[in-house]
Amino acid sequence: MKLFGPDEIDAALTFPGLIDTLAEAFRGEAVVPPRTHHQIARPGEEAVLLIMPAWSAPDSETAYLGTKIVSVFFANGTRNLPGVMGAYLLMNGRTGEPLAVMDGNRLTLWRTAAASALASRYLSNPEASSMLMVGAGGLAPFLIKAHRAVRPLTDIAIWARRPEAAEAVVAELARDGIEARAVVDLEGEARTADIISCATNATQPLIHGRWLKRDAHLDLVGAFTMQMREADADALERARVVVDSEKAIDEGGDIAIGIDEGNYTAEKIAGTLTDLCHGRIVGRAEEGEITLFKSVGVSLEDLAAAIAVWESRARA
Repeated sequence: MKLFGPDEIDAALTFPGLIDTLAEAFRGEAVVPPRTHHQIARPGEEAVLLIMPAWSAPDSETAYLGTKIVSVFFANGTRNLPGVMGAYLLMNGRTGEPLAVMDGNRLTLWRTAAASALASRYLSNPEASSMLMVGAGGLAPFLIKAHRAVRPLTDIAIWARRPEAAEAVVAELARDGIEARAVVDLEGEARTADIISCATNATQPLIHGRWLKRDAHLDLVGAFTMQMREADADALERARVVVDSEKAIDEGGDIAIGIDEGNYTAEKIAGTLTDLCHGRIVGRAEEGEITLFKSVGVSLEDLAAAIAVWESRARA
């Protein structure tokens, strides 16, 4: 059994390749059971264990089985540790033989950003040239690089509650030859951006529907609990909404809270990323349309990314 850390995963993946891999996976017939949540009792703090399995369809020529195990310890910031940590176990889908253990955090960064870019390939304006990244955490540079892989972005702005965090992402991107700028006027930038991608721990809306211009695409990645929210109900009402899975309807804070408050209904959702990839629904339905993609994470994405890493390194 092999161990793949962040460097090995980075060496194995590219966004153009992984985006295409995810598109193929969503068109496939993999088995994706519901992920399970386990509350972990810890004195004075909240913690959660998530288990996310998936496996290849029974008639697959090359079968794989995988499970991501993720811990979420909300007080880890006080320990100078990431709040979310995990590992991915990839196995032979025919024999159950363990093949590899992969860094779950790095794999998640890649697959989450690639899924957003896949949705953007269907939903955003093909001529989109400006992007506003809301949030400056670990996902920010990945989301920017992923969206650049599908749209001709020439103006990239980064906003964060702490301006120095946005500046740090700008510097990180510069080392990769990507020009970006840190900004402090969130509303002003949101009103002009072609693509807005949010990856934050916000508990109150940061993006308001009245700010969104014609043809804007809103990518909501944070707000994975009912205590979190990145966009208001007006954004949902003004947009054509697609979700990564039906779990986004009752787990992801943005949509679930809007429904719970009575400001939005599940019937208004156009469909899922699977529907897009299968052609059961169209991407942008009309010129000038505002689109919105909400993701909470799908174990199919982890499996596809892990297989891509394994097969790439096997060929190396």
